[in-house]
Amino acid sequence: MVVDPTAVDEERLAADLFAAHPDAARAAVIGVDEVGRGALAGPVLVGAFALIVHRRADGSARAQVLPDGIRDSKQLTAKRRAAVSAALRADEDLIWATGSAAAVEIDEVGIGAALGVAARRALESVGRRLEETDAQLPIAGIILDGNLDFVTDGLGPVPVLVRVKADQDCVSAAAASVLAKVERDSLMEALDRTAPAYAWASNKGYGSAAHRAAIAEHGLHPEHRSTWKLA
Repeated sequence: MVVDPTAVDEERLAADLFAAHPDAARAAVIGVDEVGRGALAGPVLVGAFALIVHRRADGSARAQVLPDGIRDSKQLTAKRRAAVSAALRADEDLIWATGSAAAVEIDEVGIGAALGVAARRALESVGRRLEETDAQLPIAGIILDGNLDFVTDGLGPVPVLVRVKADQDCVSAAAASVLAKVERDSLMEALDRTAPAYAWASNKGYGSAAHRAAIAEHGLHPEHRSTWKLA
């Protein structure tokens, strides 16, 4: 049974900050997820979504209300992902960003480092927007989906919770996953129009049989990760 993600972890991180900083009225917890890590072509994208958590009068934490239907992007149909992404993008009170690392960057530094590059770009953008909204708003922590910490380096004293299936269980990471997935899929569909032989509109750059056959027939495109085993 599919269970909707909650803000339990986000509220716990915020509650820890509130306990240490009694004057803080609210805090941000940033959910982070990546898409495109295993693709053969196209960029890797990292989504970062800042969930604002408020301190109640009794000192407990309460997360802001988000649009309905947010789930791990893999649990949604393409139509539902697009609808949820549109609802998130339409809400001007929500703070989020995506960061990317291109195929050429992945070839230069490797996928692990490229994930870090994309994450820093997303987090820096979210950080700027948070500061513009409230320069005093503290970041209580980051929730990172998966088991690989590619965000801690260079962050400073911000707690990072690396959590397997965070995109299924934590609403901030689920929102980040939807935003990143829809954006990358749209990008691959646009690239498909410039190089239709590789069928990127359907395979989104992943290693389908048709994609690999097209590489064998037509060779590599500049959007391919040329250092990978592609044939």
